[in-house]
Amino acid sequence: MLTQRKKKTLVKEHGGHDTDTGSTPVQIALLTKQIEELTGHLKKHPKDNHSRRGLLLMVGKRRRLLAYLAKNDVKEYNGIVKKLGLKK
Repeated sequence: MLTQRKKKTLVKEHGGHDTDTGSTPVQIALLTKQIEELTGHLKKHPKDNHSRRGLLLMVGKRRRLLAYLAKNDVKEYNGIVKKLGLKK
């Protein structure tokens, strides 16, 4: 689970300012962190289908945000993909 401290560090790292929670790079970073944590949970609990559905929804939302960013700001897209270690 993402704590407030973890969220604040991600916002500082990827946002324009400390309270920048709505920009696309920040949303992508937060979703990536949640996806990583939920993936670890599902490795321990493989029959948890409710959490698996939530994971699939998060992955789809992140994919849509990445497509939006790639269409509107290629430089920012390349930076966030490299920083988070995502596949293009």
